[in-house]
Amino acid sequence: MKRTRNLALAAVMGATLALSACGSDSGGGDGGDAAEGKIGVILPDTKSSVRWESADKPALEKAFKAANVEYTVQNAEGSAETMQTIADSMITDGVTVLAIVNLDSDSGAAIQEKAKSQGVKTIDYDRLTLGGSADVYISYDNSKVGALQGEGLQQCLGDEASNVIYLNGSPTDNNATLFSEGAHSVLDEVSDYTNVGEQAVPDWDNEQAVTIFEQLYTKVDGQVDGVYAANDGLAGAVISILDKNGQAGEVPVTGQDASVEGLQNILSGDQCMTIQKSANGQAEALAETAIAMVKGDEPEATGSVTDEDGGRDVPAILLDPVLIDKSNVQAVVDAGDLKASDICTADFAQFCEEAGVQ
Repeated sequence: MKRTRNLALAAVMGATLALSACGSDSGGGDGGDAAEGKIGVILPDTKSSVRWESADKPALEKAFKAANVEYTVQNAEGSAETMQTIADSMITDGVTVLAIVNLDSDSGAAIQEKAKSQGVKTIDYDRLTLGGSADVYISYDNSKVGALQGEGLQQCLGDEASNVIYLNGSPTDNNATLFSEGAHSVLDEVSDYTNVGEQAVPDWDNEQAVTIFEQLYTKVDGQVDGVYAANDGLAGAVISILDKNGQAGEVPVTGQDASVEGLQNILSGDQCMTIQKSANGQAEALAETAIAMVKGDEPEATGSVTDEDGGRDVPAILLDPVLIDKSNVQAVVDAGDLKASDICTADFAQFCEEAGVQ
């Protein structure tokens, strides 16, 4: 896979959309005059991360309803074929702006090409479609995400000689490539760190991650001092094997997404850090951009990224990720991404109290 490089890094400082509740998968709102046109969003799955259904979807629905725009938000459930079917249906039903989180670049590009042929504008949400034709790309700065993961692991390991295993995300997800590159840009500079194993996890599948990590762990006879895990789901898989071998809490593990599981693992000491990519912030950026495009306005990009496969620079809106460790778990609550009650369940109430999470 050719790799995508960020040409410009910027944070979105746009106005925040007022949010109100919306419980259906499609519809309009009552927040004023309705914009002409319809927005379709296709999320990738429910398996790789809980964020898509628990965070992104409700945030998008609230933003679209607040803007009184007609919309539909659906999930491909990990199937590129299903995503294509949903896209075809949305185009037939009259969407004028279509946003996708691709499952792989080839299928994503095919969807965008068909949409373009029907006069439908497209948005790459969270993942860039290599060789695609999206009008704009909205995501967090994924190279920075990886670099922050590397910095977090380095903080937890210190400068002592350490064996590190890398458990990367899906090889078909360009973001996973950027995360890994960012982490290596930091950790490879520490001369006393040794890469003793590295493998990608197909489709971000947590069950496969358990098997893959156990094989890497066994190959080095458990002689591992730190683990780069690309997201909280993979981190949970790593922690299960470390726990099985009596090393949970002793070996620092990274993560990403600031999920309930990841934050609980951080509070209990089993995970070193995670990355907060506020679903509210990213969803609001998508909603704001899609609504503007429905109205015929050009998206207000803050930078661009290079799609080497497509030979073009893609206008981009890149948000800033935040490193979360035990010292600032409260930041996730303050951002409105989770409630303290989500995190501080019975087994973790004491840890929350100690960390000042409320």
